[in-house]
Amino acid sequence: MTQAVVFAYSQVGARCLAALYEAGVHVPLVCTHEDDPHEVRWFASVAEVARQHGSRVTTVDASVDVELQNEITALAPDFVFSFYYRKMLPAVILEAASKGALNMHGSLLPRYRGRAPVNWAIVHGETQTGASLHYMVAKPDAGNLVDSQAVAIGPDDTAVEVAARVADAAVVVLSRNLDGLIAGTALGTPMDLSAGSYFGGRRPADGEFQWTWTAQRIHNLVRAVAPPFPGAFALVAGTTLRLHRSRLIDSSNTSRPIGTSPMLYTAQGRLMAVCGDGQILELVEAWLGEKTLDAAHFAEHFGNEPLRLT
Repeated sequence: MTQAVVFAYSQVGARCLAALYEAGVHVPLVCTHEDDPHEVRWFASVAEVARQHGSRVTTVDASVDVELQNEITALAPDFVFSFYYRKMLPAVILEAASKGALNMHGSLLPRYRGRAPVNWAIVHGETQTGASLHYMVAKPDAGNLVDSQAVAIGPDDTAVEVAARVADAAVVVLSRNLDGLIAGTALGTPMDLSAGSYFGGRRPADGEFQWTWTAQRIHNLVRAVAPPFPGAFALVAGTTLRLHRSRLIDSSNTSRPIGTSPMLYTAQGRLMAVCGDGQILELVEAWLGEKTLDAAHFAEHFGNEPLRLT
């Protein structure tokens, strides 16, 4: 029976771990993370999936804990899998797997190597991303690429919507390559890292935008960090406005105030912003401080005239 030690978290982690059980892979040990109290967990629990199938679960940091590393070496698994685990695994763990250590990454490698690949892809206005299975080496997301599956990113899709499609694609990629991995025939091909890109982790503070940006740039950021992620925000009259949903508006068919400098205004009962490029963005779901900000509340706060933004 094929045996694997699994490092996993998030929706990709839970879905791919379940796929291993369904394929009959024996998983004696699952390493995952404690949920961060500052994050909203919108995905299934890896720990719960593992316990339902009788695997031992640990949240010990495998990247530094020697006792856990020794345990994995003693298990001598056929495979080590990392499915959205948030730590780089040391060589001693990678080398413990007789048939290879593999990672499932949420992009079309070598593009968007590193952290938060779905969020970064949306920030940059990409129209597709995907899931990629590759062998792990010392450098992150750099080993031989086994297979990948693309998914579409629509113009108004949020990160959580795209992440769900990436999880579906990850299961497809893992399932269609598992027989080849076990047989030792799915060796992968080297990646040309110079043709790709690398991005680091994101922080809540990275959700800040400026009204002088283009409407498309603001819209992309809003989609990329919309709840359950921390959200996009900017200042309006000295108060923080949180923008969780937006919509690009065809400026040629929409009444607007005179002028092209950034401003907030209302039209047809909707709250609009003229952005730095003169294009219009509808603020579909927004809060000013702790209160909802829509067309009616805008009039209560600021009156009926457009509000200039700096």
